Amino acid sequence: MRARTLLPAVLAAALLTVTGCGSDGGTDSGGDAQAAPPKTASSAPESAASGEGEGDTGTQVPEALNFTGTTVDGKPFDAKSLAGKPAVLWFWAPWCPKCRAQADETAKVATDYAGKANVLGVAGLDKNAAMKDFVAETDTGSFPHLSDEAGEVWKRFEVTEQSRYVILDKDGKTVYEGVLPGGEGLAEKVAGLTG
Repeated sequence: MRARTLLPAVLAAALLTVTGCGSDGGTDSGGDAQAAPPKTASSAPESAASGEGEGDTGTQVPEALNFTGTTVDGKPFDAKSLAGKPAVLWFWAPWCPKCRAQADETAKVATDYAGKANVLGVAGLDKNAAMKDFVAETDTGSFPHLSDEAGEVWKRFEVTEQSRYVILDKDGKTVYEGVLPGGEGLAEKVAGLTG
C-alpha cells in the first residue's frame, strides 16, 4: 500500500524537475530567466527528413522545419523556407537584457551569412506589440522574427528560457543549443556550418 501513495508524489516531483527553469549544465541561464512553456516529449523536432514536402529550394524539408507561424509584422511564415541551409533560431523575450545584448551580433551574423545560412528570431513570453518594439529598437529587422505568444515553437524545440540559440545544420539536425552571452561565438559556429 505504501508504494501506491509514494508513486504519485515521485511522478509529480519528476515532472516538476523536467519542466522547471534553471541552468542546464554549464550554460549561463542568468538571473533574468523566466519560465517558458513546458517541454513535451512529443513536440521535439526530428532531425531526419520528413519526405512530406520540399522547401522553396526544392530540397527535402526536415521535420524540425515543419512548422508555420506569424511574424511580429503580421506576415505568415513557413519554416520550410529555411530548408537546405544551416539555420540559427534565436529565442528571445522583449524585456530580456541578455537578449538585447545578443541583438547586434545576431543581426551581424544574419547580414554576413545572408544566402549561406538563415537566421530566425523566435520571440515569446510577452505580447506582440512589445516584440515589434524590440525589433525596431535593436535594429534587427533584417531577418524575420516570429511572434510566438502561445509558445508553440518554444515547445517544439524544448526551449525553457529566453536568450537561447538553437543552431541547425543544412539537414535540420540540431548541432548547438544554449546561451551565447552577447552572441559571442555565434559567427564561428555558423562559419563552421557554411564552410
